[in-house]
Amino acid sequence: MIVGTEWLVEAEECNENLLRDEKLLRTVFSRIISDLGLKTLGEPLWHKFGGAGGVTGLVMLTESHLACHTYPEHRVATFNLYCCRTRPEWNWEENLKEILNASEVRITKIERGAKPKSKIQDPKSQTAGGEI
Repeated sequence: MIVGTEWLVEAEECNENLLRDEKLLRTVFSRIISDLGLKTLGEPLWHKFGGAGGVTGLVMLTESHLACHTYPEHRVATFNLYCCRTRPEWNWEENLKEILNASEVRITKIERGAKPKSKIQDPKSQTAGGEI
């Protein structure tokens, strides 16, 4: 039984000035929410850290949540989207390369609630005390 899908996204070698731009990151959220047909609950929360710091954003969704954290000093942005209903794929790589000038985007997709596949052991590899 799968109860949702979670995307963990790292965008690397981004333009550090874009990672400090709260308005731009709000636009990224709006685009994700619109493109995927998600529904927000309440107002998004945003925090711009002082000086050369980054931005943190969080929006609760009827489907779960969307969050981001940016690290201009490392030129990295991280995103987390969790949806409890099936959604189309958002093209994280293409979109974040375009919007944040990322050179590399890594996406980890996790099916939440999925039972791990059982490991079948070869009986020849076992002894009375366990595995060899």
